[in-house]
Amino acid sequence: MRYFAFLFLLTFLGVSVDAYSQDVSTSYKFKEVIDKVSRYYVDETDAESLTETAIVALLEELDPHSTYIPEDELKAAQTSINGSFVGVGIRFQIMKDTLNVVATISGGPAEKLGMLPGDKIVMVDGENIAGTGLKNSDVREKLLGEMGSKVMVEVQRRNSKKNLVFNVTRDKIPVFSVDSYYMIDKEIGYIKLNSFSRRSHEEVRNALFNLKKQGMKSLIFDLQSNGGGLLGTAHKLADEFLSNEKLIVYSEGKAQPRNNLRAEFKGLFEDGKLVVLTNEYSASASEILSGAIQDWDRGLVVGRRTFGKGLVQRPMGLSDGSEIRLTIARYYTPSGRFIQKPYDDVESYRKDISERYLNGEFVHSDSIKMPDSLKFKTLITNRTVFGGGGIMPDFFVPLDTTSNSDYYSDLLRGGFLNTFSYSYSDINRKEMLLKYPDFKTFKEEFKCDEAFMQDFFNYVNKEDPELEKNVEEYAISEGSIKLRLKAYLARNLWDTNEFYEVYNTSNEIINRAIDILQTKEYEKVNLDR
Repeated sequence: MRYFAFLFLLTFLGVSVDAYSQDVSTSYKFKEVIDKVSRYYVDETDAESLTETAIVALLEELDPHSTYIPEDELKAAQTSINGSFVGVGIRFQIMKDTLNVVATISGGPAEKLGMLPGDKIVMVDGENIAGTGLKNSDVREKLLGEMGSKVMVEVQRRNSKKNLVFNVTRDKIPVFSVDSYYMIDKEIGYIKLNSFSRRSHEEVRNALFNLKKQGMKSLIFDLQSNGGGLLGTAHKLADEFLSNEKLIVYSEGKAQPRNNLRAEFKGLFEDGKLVVLTNEYSASASEILSGAIQDWDRGLVVGRRTFGKGLVQRPMGLSDGSEIRLTIARYYTPSGRFIQKPYDDVESYRKDISERYLNGEFVHSDSIKMPDSLKFKTLITNRTVFGGGGIMPDFFVPLDTTSNSDYYSDLLRGGFLNTFSYSYSDINRKEMLLKYPDFKTFKEEFKCDEAFMQDFFNYVNKEDPELEKNVEEYAISEGSIKLRLKAYLARNLWDTNEFYEVYNTSNEIINRAIDILQTKEYEKVNLDR
């Protein structure tokens, strides 16, 4: 009797009885299989592990971006989205089985207690961690924790006769999504965004405010290799550049009616020249922002074709603390472009970037073949743009491979450029900061001279005697090697912002954007201004 009453209730609420019966039948069938495997399979099985494997396989059948995240991985997965984590507040590097403090996070617990760059953490809560095969995951496990909890850290400090002990109270540590911002010249500002997190809008507004105070009239907004993040953050950031309730993006799905997101407030950079930088790893929210800028003829997109992800995921928590991120809608740019690349063949989808490289797309723009059916027009000047496979840039920039060599690749893979720079700056920090009291002096005057490079080659030879200097290949890559060494030194002496201000001078996409702004090519496009 109760069963029939329940069926009547489902019908009254508009729920299909057939659909409900099918769901119950399917759930029971799955439970049947798990029970029979657990009872009768020839070897011992783990029902929980089998269930998780089945969930992963189920979601993979839907699309490449619907995913399952176990409970023990969820906090790490949420860090970049939330824009913070709870820890002690250090940037670290493991060298020779020792945990080295590269920098302390400004305002974090470690900085407040007096920990310094160059300190070597040897014990955590009385447990020796030096020379124990420490990995990055071990460090996170030992130093991250609950808000307000304490951890005792013992460090070795250069020129200190005994170890120093710090009782650190864990606190919320920001994860910055703006890697760098600075003035390229008197009028051109630059901002590099690595993700679209909950903090990103606030960070970008702060960068815009400071750059405008310094006289910025044109902006290069760098989304190279930015894999995306929150749709709401992409909406807010695009709103900083677009005015008058312009449509920024809209989304639609089976269970979600069309949802229009428009410009809502007075942005900090609604006027002025704007160039957005993209490459093949710019995806999702990066494509929403760059697509809106392009569709409204608000600025130019410079670089290479973006990844091509036009699907929206919603996080959905499960009863055991795990989570699925389920695709619930497709999003479209203001002109109606759906930029998702085809994913019928999952294997081809995953190999798409490498296939682009092999097909010559990274070097020649005419290697990109887009059918007429994917052509759209921008909303002000009727320029041709494309959907169905990422955002096509207004100015294509080929990948620069002229300084690549096997020797340079071996140095990068071995981590020698990074570890030598840290070691050198750690040993010579005081002398270097006396000689270069500020970053501007360092940027203008520091050179990787012959003596410095000989120290580097000696270091590499000591660490890996089999990696001999290849004179011919070094000649090819010399400029890139020296630039990266200088950039790492800048990061170790100051911070990530200074790393990019040095390293960006070799980025072909950034240099092309600067050229477009400085040589009046921007004006020739006749955008709506």
